[in-house]
Amino acid sequence: MTVGRPIRPISVDDDTLRRHLARADVPALLMTIAHLTGDTSLLRDDLRAPGWLFAPQGGLTEEQQTEARERALRVLARLRDESAGTLPAPPDAALLRTITSWAMGSDTEDLVPLLAEELTLPEHDPKAPAWRLDACLCIRDRHRLAQAGVPFVIYEKNPEVGGTWFENTYPGCRTDVASHLYNYSFAPRHDWPDHFCSHEVVLDYLRDFAKDSGVLDRIRFGTEVREMRWDEARLCWQLTLHGPDGERTVAHHAVISAVGQLNRPRLPDVPGIGDFAGAAFHSAAWDHTVDLTGKRVAVVGTGASAYQIIPEIAGTAAQVTVFQRNPPWLRPTPHYRDAVPASTQWLFEHVPYYSQWYRFWLFAPGLRGTLEGWIVDPDYPPTERAVSALNEQLRETLQRAMEAQLTDAPHLREHAIPSYPVGAKRVLRDDGRWFATLKRDDVRLVTDPVERVTAGGIVAGGEEIEADVVVWATGFEASRFLAPMKVTGRDGVDLHDRWNGVPQAYLGITVPHFPNLFCMYGPNTNLVGHGGSIVYFSECAATYILEAIRSLLASGGRALEVREEVHKEYNAWVDRGSALRAWGWTRVSGWYNEGGRPATNWPYTAGEYWRRTRTIEPAEYDTYGNRG
Repeated sequence: MTVGRPIRPISVDDDTLRRHLARADVPALLMTIAHLTGDTSLLRDDLRAPGWLFAPQGGLTEEQQTEARERALRVLARLRDESAGTLPAPPDAALLRTITSWAMGSDTEDLVPLLAEELTLPEHDPKAPAWRLDACLCIRDRHRLAQAGVPFVIYEKNPEVGGTWFENTYPGCRTDVASHLYNYSFAPRHDWPDHFCSHEVVLDYLRDFAKDSGVLDRIRFGTEVREMRWDEARLCWQLTLHGPDGERTVAHHAVISAVGQLNRPRLPDVPGIGDFAGAAFHSAAWDHTVDLTGKRVAVVGTGASAYQIIPEIAGTAAQVTVFQRNPPWLRPTPHYRDAVPASTQWLFEHVPYYSQWYRFWLFAPGLRGTLEGWIVDPDYPPTERAVSALNEQLRETLQRAMEAQLTDAPHLREHAIPSYPVGAKRVLRDDGRWFATLKRDDVRLVTDPVERVTAGGIVAGGEEIEADVVVWATGFEASRFLAPMKVTGRDGVDLHDRWNGVPQAYLGITVPHFPNLFCMYGPNTNLVGHGGSIVYFSECAATYILEAIRSLLASGGRALEVREEVHKEYNAWVDRGSALRAWGWTRVSGWYNEGGRPATNWPYTAGEYWRRTRTIEPAEYDTYGNRG
């Protein structure tokens, strides 16, 4: 595996180079050669097809692709022959704006500062903090706190790194975000084996990053934080830990919670759930001692996990019964399980900035286009079918692609096409395996609600369906942030009592009455329809948290707490946005809108969150205590 490896020189002949370019992503290639040459005349309007951000190869014809590849061949051959190993500089603001505006079909002036951080080589790392606690710049540790010279320790309840990628080991588990987006911008991996990699590969990346960055040495594994209590006299957090040496209490000036959202399995409230006599487990706690060969397996749920599990176990089990509450919308992704071709890997390793422009190409649809299709238009008028004219277009596009797979299975049509708007629930990647699995003779789809569980199976629609194994693919308690920790802040305020089932945080990061407590992947920071990945939002949060710590140190104070009115105004703004998004408007159930308030999703653009987390406004915080 390579993380952030320097670009290798091009040393192959023209014929070999041409063969590699035959597997190139042409839109990314066009942007790359415009960058390398500075010649933006290469970016002609006739090489940008309508709707190309959402089409394979940008929807370009074979003739257009051939022309682009030949142009790239000439540029790269000249680079090979004349550059003597010198790498071009990152694009300046004007060039970056020109290239990205052409690609996206609209002016990207507002996005240029954001994109400038993405379109650079890893060794430049523009997101690194520009300040240090001790003014020493000679440090190799890649963790943001360490880069700033701030001492820290990480407590991890699991025996190793990885979080959800360590805990979820079910058959078929893989990311549904493109792998080349699902890594740190400052530590990219260029040799992802698949376009959407399995959990083992993602876990290996996280392990290697933790080791290479020095973070691994700072982690105390097998140590769970049971309780956090703010000590008002000492102005610090007292943490109750449970680890290999039993229970102990430690003090820290500040705490960053990085416990995630989708990590507490949810079991349904169904009568008799404990009566089943066979093996039963949640998808996130897969029991690998249970052999499914020849067994009757019941899978409850058709969300993201079940969608990956069911095609994997069908054919091994004698019978798979799928219990569905709501069908998912499916987004055509023919290459979902495909390997990245060797020639594509070569281009990532040898063509300067091609990997960065490829990453931008993956990110671009979410910067402009996808989220807009999920915004409610009150004048449309919105219904449970569609919330806007654009949302209706998305529905028709996805529905046509789904129905094309069901021409030989009309009995599935009424159960497989969602009745709710696109964007109301998580949209899943589709390479054809889902419907192919549902059409198997040894797979049965049940859409009647689950009534109860018996010793021998599950009752739905008055019928007892026998099973040997039950898999609960019923999701997570996504809105129970920081659970099950007990968190007590200033004046004895209990965090979970304050939230009362409706979690809120300023920027998803800070909460009044809880000084020096910062959350990563907190309330309303889940990306929906934005492109990118949670890794991107986590980088934004890390930038803000480092700025908050810098601001606190600069003030001479010991505690920093967001003002109540700032927190209230911000969350009212978030709620207004959520109310006008498909997931906030719809009545369909799901973790996007559980508890009466959408507490997980970010309702605005990725650029907006980036802008708000670039720096801290000291006036939004109260600072108290004096280090002197």
